Amino acid sequence: MIRDITFGQYYQTDSVLHRLDPRVKLVGTIIYIISLFLYREAAPFLLALIFLAATIKISHVPFKYMVRGLKAVVILLLITAAFNMFLTQGEPLVTVWKLTITEEGLVSAIFIAVRLIFLIIGSSLMTLTTTPNQLTDGLEKLLSPLKVIKVPIHEISMMMSIALRFIPILLEETDKIMKAQMARGADFDSGNMIKKIKGMVPLLVPLFVSAFRRANDLAMAMEARCYQGGEGRTKMKPLKYHKADVLAYVILIAYLAGVIALGKLF
Repeated sequence: MIRDITFGQYYQTDSVLHRLDPRVKLVGTIIYIISLFLYREAAPFLLALIFLAATIKISHVPFKYMVRGLKAVVILLLITAAFNMFLTQGEPLVTVWKLTITEEGLVSAIFIAVRLIFLIIGSSLMTLTTTPNQLTDGLEKLLSPLKVIKVPIHEISMMMSIALRFIPILLEETDKIMKAQMARGADFDSGNMIKKIKGMVPLLVPLFVSAFRRANDLAMAMEARCYQGGEGRTKMKPLKYHKADVLAYVILIAYLAGVIALGKLF
C-alpha cells in the first residue's frame, strides 16, 4: 500500500507535457479541478475524461502507474460514496436493514467517486511530469504579484517544494521501517481496529524520529550555505514561455469553454 502512493513523485521521461512550462501545468491543473465541480451532467464529465486520457497519452507515463496511486485512497472513495448513497434523500430504490439507497443518492455517489478519481489522477499527473524545483519556480512566478502586499512567496513555494520532495523519501523510509519491524515480529494486519492502531506505534515512533532528524539536517545544510530567503536571489534557469506553452493555454481555454457549453446545453 505504501508503494502505491504516486502523488508527489516524479516520473522521468521525455514528452511534450514534461517540457511544458510549470506555470502552464499548475494553471491547467487548477482549471481541470474547477471543471470537475462546475456541473453534474454526464456530457461535461465525458469531455473531462477525453481530455484526461489525451493528456495521459502525451505524457508517456504508464496508465497503470497512475491507477496504482488510487489504491491508497480506495477506502476514502468507498466511504464517501457510501455516505452519499445512504444519506441522500430521494426516491427509494433498495432498503438494506435500516439504510435506504435512493436514486438521487446513487447518482450522487457515482458523480462524487468519478470526481475524486479524476481529481487524484489529474493532480498526480502534474507532479509526475514536473520536478519539485520546477514546481517551486512556477508557483513563485505565478504568485509573484502578491509580493506587493508583502506575502513571502518564495518561502511559501520553498516549503511546498520541500514537502513534495519529502513525500517519496518518507514513503521509502516507512517501507523500510515496516519491513524491519515485521522481521522482529510486529504484526500490522491481524486483530481488531484497536489492536491495529496499537500495532502502528512501532512504525510511527521511528518514522517521526527519522523525519525530524532529516528536517534538522536540511535546516543545518541550508544555514551552512547561507540561505537567507528569496530576497535578491537569481535563477540559474529563468522561466520563459514558448510556442508550445501558448498553445497549451489555448487548449485549456477551449477545454473550459467546452465544459461550460456542454453543461449549459445538457
